[in-house]
Amino acid sequence: MLRRRLCVLSTSLIGRSIGGKPIRSITHPYVQQFHPPLLPQSLDSHAATFNGSGLVEFHGVRAYSLLSLNDLRDKVPRKQKTRKGRGIGSGKGKTAGRGHKGQKARGRGSLKLGFEGGQTPLRRRLPKRGFKNPFSLTFQPVGLGKIAKLINAGKIDSSELITMKTLKDTGAIGKQIKDGVRLMGRGADQIKWPIHLEVSRVTVRAKEAVEAAGGTVRRVYYNKLGFRALLKPEWFEKKGRLLPKAARPPPKQQDKVDSIGRLPAPTKPIPFSVEERKVSLNS
Repeated sequence: MLRRRLCVLSTSLIGRSIGGKPIRSITHPYVQQFHPPLLPQSLDSHAATFNGSGLVEFHGVRAYSLLSLNDLRDKVPRKQKTRKGRGIGSGKGKTAGRGHKGQKARGRGSLKLGFEGGQTPLRRRLPKRGFKNPFSLTFQPVGLGKIAKLINAGKIDSSELITMKTLKDTGAIGKQIKDGVRLMGRGADQIKWPIHLEVSRVTVRAKEAVEAAGGTVRRVYYNKLGFRALLKPEWFEKKGRLLPKAARPPPKQQDKVDSIGRLPAPTKPIPFSVEERKVSLNS
């Protein structure tokens, strides 16, 4: 295409003869109205001349390309979107490919997913299996080894009370905490000093390791609102609300916790009484 590239024949090809007649110049009828100042510098005067009729005659040995950067584009499909209901000439007019009458030809004729024409669908023919406990609790685990590493790195002060907010702020646990934190015994041999923690649940191994080092672990209860107030107290300040009062645990969880959670996040541990120690040892 002339729009893309103009190839100039060399002088050796110009001198050749076709049909016994030598070709002295190549004149392209579609290249018209070329003004001499608009010719590029690479196309010198020996390569092109203008005849009296305004056409350009190419004689040079150089090749000049009309391809420019603004003509470059990806090889993308040029198929346009089908426009329905725009006349019979398009092939998708009148009924717009839906055919005549019937449920699928109406305005709301699309069938819902799983509809089988009125018979009992497959999702109702298959029996149910299992159930989902609405009272289940999901606790995020954290090991003693990770807490020991954070203490050695200076991110956690072992002399103060370590709460679930402390674990969240230091990165010991993730941000998506549902119902609380469970203290695990992984890396229990790294605990060499007394630490005091307040978590939702604790395993037997983790509790024994902390108490052997001279520390304490207290299982505290927070409901959904209280847990949000513990982790994000600034949310209540932004809304101009007061922190909620600590809620009591339900009857089924009273034997699984040691005390009610305190708000805002405490900094000093509560010592266990003699009765609480007996209950914790029995549990």
